Amino acid sequence: MILTVEYLFLWFLFYSFCGWVYESILVSVQERRPVNRGFLNGPLCPIYGTGAVLGVVVLGGVRNPILLFVISAVGACLLEYVTSWAMELLFHARWWDYSNFPFNLNGRICLYGALIFGVGGVVIVDVVQPEVARVTAMIPIMVIHWLFVTLFALTVADTIITVVGIIDLEDSLERFKAAAAKYSGAMREKVGDMVDGASGVADMAGGVATGVVSAASDAFGDAFNGVPGRFGEKVGESLRSGRQMSSEFMVRLRETADSVFNRQQRRMIASFPKLRTMRNNETLEQLREAFRQLRRGGGSR
Repeated sequence: MILTVEYLFLWFLFYSFCGWVYESILVSVQERRPVNRGFLNGPLCPIYGTGAVLGVVVLGGVRNPILLFVISAVGACLLEYVTSWAMELLFHARWWDYSNFPFNLNGRICLYGALIFGVGGVVIVDVVQPEVARVTAMIPIMVIHWLFVTLFALTVADTIITVVGIIDLEDSLERFKAAAAKYSGAMREKVGDMVDGASGVADMAGGVATGVVSAASDAFGDAFNGVPGRFGEKVGESLRSGRQMSSEFMVRLRETADSVFNRQQRRMIASFPKLRTMRNNETLEQLREAFRQLRRGGGSR
């Protein structure tokens, strides 16, 4: 029994790593930059490992590929939906969003994902898992025991560090707004006349801070282009006017973010482009767009 649990855990890590590779490549291509897509610090996407191991345990005896496809697709979507809901309840944030995909359910799951998971389930159960089981069976039992103990401890520690680090993301966003407001007046003076064109639209409705945005609207140009409402329209006008970004403001914004957000929170913001928070999502979107502009301008961290 103990050995079975150890095997299952090692298989969980293997499939979590495969999921991390898949997600990191996919998102890196979409974002046109390297992205560590794992929820944990280590190269793991636990939802993939959980789904794969459940599929191996529950569907290992299914030999009909069509039935295997259907059960895998439905089961994976159920797991993804419940995981999305639970993480939103715990962290007050939505980690992925399929609202732009056709045939989605509350933005948590979609038909495209179901098809991918269905095919993946067939491949894992019929093709990959037999080879994985064969290889792990060749590893000496004592090595299996030590691998389990070591990797289990590391995974638990990684999970605790990650959860503790991101549990107060909303509070950090609030602190970021407060910290940014402290130097908004000074930045408004530095940008001088450039601020006048955007001074009437500094209301962010939950964004960074009124004074900061007045300066940021011209300092960042297209970094906030596309943001809904009057603020986005005015920033778009600033972009079309051809004004250059303020390198000093970018540095101040980066320093403020570095001092307010811990490593885990910065990693999540960078790794999950669809991440949305419940109270301060507009601030989060504008911060993310600002750092995208920093990367395009060669000022990434």
